[in-house]
Amino acid sequence: MEADFVGTGAASARVNEGVLQQSIDRAARVLMDRQAADGHWVFDLEADATIPAEYILLKHHLGEEPDPEIARRIGNYLRRIQGSHGGWPLFHNGAFNISASVKAYFALKAIGDDIDAPHMARARQAIRDNGGAAASNVFTRIMLAQFGAVPWTAVPVMPVEIMLLPRWFPFHLTKISYWARTVIVPLLVLMALKSKAKNPCNLRIDELFLVPADQVKSWPKAPHVKKPWGEIFGVIDRVLRLAQPYFPKKSRDKAVEKAVAFVRERLNGEDGLGAIYPAMANTVMMFDLLGWSPKHPEVATARYAIEKLLVVDEARDEAFCQPCVSPVWDTSLLCHAMLEVGTEEALARTGQALEWLKGEQVLDVKGDWADQRPNVRPGGWAFQYGNDHYPDLDDTAVVVMAFNRAQPQLAAAGLPADYDMTVARGAEWVEGLQSRNGGWGAFDADNTHYYLNYIPFSDHGALLDPPTSDVTGRCLGMMAQLGADKDGKAMREGVDYLLKEQEKDGSWFGRWGVNYIYGTWSALNGLNAAGLSPDHPAMKRAVDWLVQIQNPDGGWGEDCESYALDYSGYQPFPSTASQTAWALLGLMAAGAVEHPAVARGIDWLTRNQGEDGLWKEEYYSGGGFPRIFYLRYHGYSKYFPLWAMARYRNLSNSNSKLVSVGL
Repeated sequence: MEADFVGTGAASARVNEGVLQQSIDRAARVLMDRQAADGHWVFDLEADATIPAEYILLKHHLGEEPDPEIARRIGNYLRRIQGSHGGWPLFHNGAFNISASVKAYFALKAIGDDIDAPHMARARQAIRDNGGAAASNVFTRIMLAQFGAVPWTAVPVMPVEIMLLPRWFPFHLTKISYWARTVIVPLLVLMALKSKAKNPCNLRIDELFLVPADQVKSWPKAPHVKKPWGEIFGVIDRVLRLAQPYFPKKSRDKAVEKAVAFVRERLNGEDGLGAIYPAMANTVMMFDLLGWSPKHPEVATARYAIEKLLVVDEARDEAFCQPCVSPVWDTSLLCHAMLEVGTEEALARTGQALEWLKGEQVLDVKGDWADQRPNVRPGGWAFQYGNDHYPDLDDTAVVVMAFNRAQPQLAAAGLPADYDMTVARGAEWVEGLQSRNGGWGAFDADNTHYYLNYIPFSDHGALLDPPTSDVTGRCLGMMAQLGADKDGKAMREGVDYLLKEQEKDGSWFGRWGVNYIYGTWSALNGLNAAGLSPDHPAMKRAVDWLVQIQNPDGGWGEDCESYALDYSGYQPFPSTASQTAWALLGLMAAGAVEHPAVARGIDWLTRNQGEDGLWKEEYYSGGGFPRIFYLRYHGYSKYFPLWAMARYRNLSNSNSKLVSVGL
C-alpha cells in the first residue's frame, strides 16, 4: 500500500492561479450540469456487500419471482468487490469480514453461482478459516435463523414485550438511537413469532459451518464489551431465554400490536421506515409474517421503497442496493461549494437548490426526538427525501448555514430570498436539542445510556447516538454564524465540549466521516466561528497535527481502520480527494491559509483532477457505524475538492485570510 502514496515527490509549495481557476471552473461546470431540474443534487451512496446481498436474500425470504437481470448485475458487483483474502471487506481493500462474507456467499449461491467455482471455493475457505458462519454477528445470525440455517437459540433474546416497558426501565426504545429503534421494532416481531423465510429454492449453506448448524447455540463476545457488563447481560439473557416461553400470550399479542402501530405511524411512504434499508426490509418481512397481502397499499408502498434504493451501473454491467439516499446532505454541502465558487450562475444554482431545500423542512411532525425535548418545535431537515420523524442535526445545521450565507447575495441579485422563518425555525430546533454535556448528537439529545452497548444484541456497539465532535462543530458553527452570544451558555458549553474532546495529538474523532481528519475539519470550523483565534493552543495543536500527517505527495488520506478500538495514532494512508479537501478546509478555518502545507494540498487537487473535471476515489471516507459499517459517498470526491479550491482562492485574495462563516 505504501507504494501508492510514498515516494511520489513533494508537491510544489506554490499554486498557479490560472491552473487553479481552470480547475475550479471545470469542476463547477460538471456539478452544475448534474443538478436536477427541481434544484437538488444527489449522488450514489454505497456500503459494503451486505446490503446488495440482503436484497437478493429478501426476495428469497418473501418467495418473490427473481429478477434475473438485476440478480445477474448484483452478482457481477459482488464478485468484483471480493477481496484478495477470499472474503468480503467492509470497505474498499479492507480486511476480511465474516458477516459480510457469509451474506455475500449466500447471495451468490442464491443467484446460482456454483459453489465449486474458484471465487466461491476461495470464499468458503476464507469463511471456514475465520471460524465459519457461526462466528457471524447478531444481525447475520437472525437472517440465518430465518432461513433455518441456525436455530433461534443462536440469537440473543430480545422479547417483543420490550414494546410494553415503562420509560424508567433500563431498556426502553427512547434510550436507543433512531436507527436502532426503526430496525429493532419490526425485528422484535420477526423474532417473537420465529419468522421463517419462504425460501422456495430451499437454499442452505451448511458448508460454511465448522460444526453442524443446529448445534450453534452461543455467540462470540463482541470486542468492545468490557467487564462486568458482558457477564451481567449474559446472565440476563439466559434468564430471559428460560422465562420467555411462559410470557402471557395476551401480553405478547399486545406488544406485537404496539410494534406494528409504531411501524405504521412511521412508514414514510415511498421512503420507507426510517428511510434506511435494514428497517425497510424488516418492515416488509414483518407484514409478510403477519399475513398482510403484498397488494395491501402499505405493504406495496413499503416494498417499492426498497426497489428505489437500487442503483444500476450500465458501464460496469453491475447493480447494488444503497443503504439509504443522501439528497439533503449532498444538496446542502454543494450549496456551500457553489457559494465559494461565487459566479452569477453558481449563485443562481444555489438559489434553485435552496428553494428545493425550503420545501424539505419538517415543520409539522414532532418526531421521536421530542421524547427528550417535548417543548421544542420541529424545524429540522432529514438526510433523505422523506424521513419526517427523524430529521438530523448535522443536516439541519449545514442547511441553515447555507440559507443564511446565501440570503443577502440572492436578495441583491433579485432572486427569491424569503428565508428568515426557515432559518429561525431550523436554528431553534438545533439549539433545542443540545445535550447536557454541551455537545450535539445526530438525531437525539442525551442519547447516552452507554451500558446498552454491552447487551448481547448490541455486538456492533452502535446502539446509541451520543454527542460527537463532528456534529457539535457544525452546530456550534451554525449558532456562531447566526450571531449567537459567544459568551452565552449554549455557545460556551459547546466550545468546552469540543476542547475536552480534543485528542492528545491535536485531532478530533470523526463519528460520521473517516475519521480524525473529518472530525478535526468540523471542530476547527466550529471553534473558529465561535471566536477562538489561530493562536489558541487547541487550534495550533490541530494545525500541527494536520501538517504532520500530510503525505509526501501533498494530499491527505486516512484508513477506515483508524476506528479500531486500540487506535494508537494516525497511520499513513494513500491520499484521497475528499480527505485532502477536509484537511485543507480545516487548516484554512484555523487561519493557516498561507501555510505551505495548504499550497501543497491545493496543488495535489489540481494535479489529480480527472479529464472529466472530477476526482476518482475508490476508498471509503464515510462512517456509518465505526468498525461495523462504512460508506462511500460518491459525491464527496466531487464537491469537497471544489469547495476547498474555491475557498483557497477566495481567502488568498482577501485581506483577513480568515474564514468568516461557520463551515
